[in-house]
Amino acid sequence: MIFVLFSVICSVTVAVLLKLAKQNGVETKQVIVWNYPMAVALTYFVLQPDLKSLVWDAMPVTLYTSLAILLPGMFVFIALSIRYSGLVKTEIAQRLSLFIPLLASFFFFHEKMEGHKMLGIALGLLAILCSIGWKKNQHNSSMADSRYKALYPLLVFIGMGIIDILFKQVALHVNIPYISSMFIIFVMAMFIAILLLLYFLLVEKQRFSKQAMGYGLVLGVFNFCNILFYMKAHRALPDNPSVVFTGMNIGVISLGALIGVLFFKERLSLLNYLGIALSIVSVLIIAYL
Repeated sequence: MIFVLFSVICSVTVAVLLKLAKQNGVETKQVIVWNYPMAVALTYFVLQPDLKSLVWDAMPVTLYTSLAILLPGMFVFIALSIRYSGLVKTEIAQRLSLFIPLLASFFFFHEKMEGHKMLGIALGLLAILCSIGWKKNQHNSSMADSRYKALYPLLVFIGMGIIDILFKQVALHVNIPYISSMFIIFVMAMFIAILLLLYFLLVEKQRFSKQAMGYGLVLGVFNFCNILFYMKAHRALPDNPSVVFTGMNIGVISLGALIGVLFFKERLSLLNYLGIALSIVSVLIIAYL
């Protein structure tokens, strides 16, 4: 579970950096783009993937391409959700996606259902429901506009659930080491992100931002670590994907809520605090029983 803890810390740090960039008037779309060159560089120089011995014919191209598209795409929607809904609500929306990989754990990855594990997962799901408590912001916003903005958390929910499942498949792929897979995925995502940057600059007429580049390079460090530890967790617990899915999601809710309240003065209800307490109990049950 130590890999899950490290992944949780890095995941929340990514959200905090996006929040800080937005507060400082930095264009978060460009921040997202610049995180990928850093992630590629770290994967290549730190992990040193063995690209020469790759079996290229065995490469799951569809899997890699799907992740390469979803990763920058989800970052854009996460940034938009943070902007319109706040850090806590965005993290909750992101972690509601737990339902998708949990279903996949038992029906697609054929994980065995054990008593303590099911209890921990049930408490975790209850914690998520208690943590929602979303309050609609109707100030200076029409009802139609509010519904449109609610689309961002929904897209985050669906996209992150799919990404969890795809990364689990990458971690279990036997023909290509997961380090090499990480490098290939980051490189593909980087090219897609560069195309997005050209769109932002040429079509949306954004100004090139050196601040966004700086934020993005720092973001790339934590994005790299987040995915690395997440895949290590799945490697360490290959027969228990639900433990990784639940621990990761509930851990991010707890830490994200704590930081949102303490540092960004976001407000939670009593039901939200109950959800956080349940999430901690859930993780302890899954990890130690």
